[in-house]
Amino acid sequence: MNILDDLQWRGLIQESTDIDALRKHLDGDDRVTFYVGFDPTGASLHVGHLVQVLTARRLQRAGLRPLLLVGGATGQIGDPKETSERVLNPPEVVAGWVSRIQEQVRPFVDMAGDNAATLVNNLDWTGAMSAVDFLRDVGKHFSVNRMLARDVVKARLEAGISFTEFSYQLLQGNDYYELFTRHGCTLQFGGSDQWGNITAGVDYVRRRGAGPVHAFVTPLVTKADGTKFGKTEGGGVWLDPTLTSPYAFYQFWINAADRDIAGYLRYFSFRSHEEILRLEKATEERPAAREAQRALAAELTTLVHGEAESAQAIAASSALFGRGELTDLAEPTLAAALREAGVVETAEPLSVAALFKESGLAQSLSEARRAVKEGGAYVNNVRVTDAEAPLSDDQFLYGRLAVLRRGKKTIAGVIRP
Repeated sequence: MNILDDLQWRGLIQESTDIDALRKHLDGDDRVTFYVGFDPTGASLHVGHLVQVLTARRLQRAGLRPLLLVGGATGQIGDPKETSERVLNPPEVVAGWVSRIQEQVRPFVDMAGDNAATLVNNLDWTGAMSAVDFLRDVGKHFSVNRMLARDVVKARLEAGISFTEFSYQLLQGNDYYELFTRHGCTLQFGGSDQWGNITAGVDYVRRRGAGPVHAFVTPLVTKADGTKFGKTEGGGVWLDPTLTSPYAFYQFWINAADRDIAGYLRYFSFRSHEEILRLEKATEERPAAREAQRALAAELTTLVHGEAESAQAIAASSALFGRGELTDLAEPTLAAALREAGVVETAEPLSVAALFKESGLAQSLSEARRAVKEGGAYVNNVRVTDAEAPLSDDQFLYGRLAVLRRGKKTIAGVIRP
């Protein structure tokens, strides 16, 4: 199966400029160069960006040459939002984010070999362009009528949109032309919310007498309940381990709904079609086993954070619920897991009953005492019998961490400063 057939099987091509022409282009003798862009609107990419990052990885594995663009210029402007104007971040802040995101995407592609990936920054060609040059050489080729027809622009017209955000489409369109002339790039892809920008770039390349060039977009990933993918009560699920711990990242995939997991496997997993179909069937027949969720969680945590962190996350997932040794967990992993579950941070020698109440494992002291009396209260996976006893020093792992558990499935933690 060729790469386009694989992407279509996985549901990763929502729209294309001309799928048959693209197929013919990919079947040609020359190695095709493609690009995908990421705007540095923060210090890290999140799991929603993984669709693009991993699609780039698939294309490179199929023999295409990647250009990974992190937008030092477009990141200072920001693609228009449907609701309000973006806050413009200082150029030095954006420059710092560019460097961090470049380092973040680098491990997902091969930077050596015949089809080695290249990191590019659109500030390199946009920064030196004067306003007159921009209006004359770029703006002349864009129709305001077509720009106004873009959905996000139409949504903003009544409330108002600045020329800054309105002009974003010109900047992105010019990126495609510059990458075509500088690197021979003939394919761009991105998320479906970028379709208007991407097709404007295809048209701009043509109007400049270049090309032909091609494009496709991947679907935006949403959860079965319609909410935005990668968002939790605490915010985004980030690729940076200092913002989202490897354990929390692993748990995000473990907690994926059964209705979502089949789509996630096709979008994100590098398993064979046969193995993905087997996991889909396992979800249908034995949903309680969560085999597909565990397989995808382990695969992606390893891919994003490495084998060691993945192994620790898997071990923590078991040990916290009494199916492994807590002492086998590294201190940062255990601390991150407890923070994810909910913790009491105190230097006071509180009783077990008080800790259960303060952590939310019980609604009151009397309920906590009852849990102890009924044999359903645990500290570090050891059943406790005295609800009034404070935790001893030797009950704190690494001198500061303790795991509280009520029953089989509800946990919290204690952290001493």
